[in-house]
Amino acid sequence: MRERDISAGAPCWIDLNTADTAVVRDFYAGVFGWTAEEADPEFGGYFMFSRDGVPVAGCVPAMPDSPTNVWSVYLTVDNVAKTLESAGTAGGQVYVPSIVVGDTGTMAVIGDPGGAAIGLWQPEQFAGVGITGEAGLPSWFELHTRDYDAAVAFYREVFGWNIQVAADEPGFRYSTMMHGEDMLAGIADASPWGPDAPVGWAIYFWVDDTEAAIARVTELGGSVIHPAEDTPYGRLATVADPNGAPFKLMAANAQMPG
Repeated sequence: MRERDISAGAPCWIDLNTADTAVVRDFYAGVFGWTAEEADPEFGGYFMFSRDGVPVAGCVPAMPDSPTNVWSVYLTVDNVAKTLESAGTAGGQVYVPSIVVGDTGTMAVIGDPGGAAIGLWQPEQFAGVGITGEAGLPSWFELHTRDYDAAVAFYREVFGWNIQVAADEPGFRYSTMMHGEDMLAGIADASPWGPDAPVGWAIYFWVDDTEAAIARVTELGGSVIHPAEDTPYGRLATVADPNGAPFKLMAANAQMPG
C-alpha cells in the first residue's frame, strides 16, 4: 500500500449510486474484501466501504431522477463555488449544486462539455481515498469521451490539469493528467469506438489475478462485459455488479513497465 496524490485537481473519491444496497454490500465485500459500514439516514442512507479500517468508496441508494447503478469519480477542489463558476464559463453545466456534507466537506456534480458527470469535493474533515497499490483499491481513473478536444481543454482550464499527450494517431488519442512525474488520470477519445460504446468516467480496481476476480464477480451474481486481455497497462477486464454498475479490473502482467 502506498499514498496516492489527492491534491487539488486529482481524483480523490468514488461512490456508487445503486438500486439495491443490500446486494452490493455483500457483492463488493466478496470481490474486494471490503467492509460495508452502517448507513447514515441523515445523508440519504449513504454509507462507506472500508478496507482494513480505511474508507475506500461510498455508496448511496438511488434517488428519483438520478443516475442509477453507476460509479462516480470526484476531483479535489479548493473552492466548490469558484469551480462551478469556472465550469460554466468553460462549457460545462451544473448537475448537482454545492451541498455541505456535515463537517466532512462540500460536494457538487458538474457535466463536462461531452456530458460526462464529474464530482467536486472540497475537503474539510475528510480528504478522500489517499491509498493505492494493493488489491481492492482504486488504481486508475479514465474519462471516455466523444468530445476529446473539448474535454482536454475543459479539464485543463477548470481543474488546472497538466495534460500530457500519450498518443495522438488515427483511432487512438489519449492524454494523461500529470502532477510532477505522477500520472493521476486519463482522457481517451471514444469516438472511434462506435456509437454504442459507453462514455463517461471509468474506475479501475487493482486485483492480484484478473481471472480469479472475474470468477468471483460471476459467482456473486455479477457479469462480464469484456473478458480479460493483456495490454501494455496490465491485464484488464470490464465487469458489472449484480445491479449492472460497470467497473474495471486491473492486474499486473509481463507487458507492464518494470
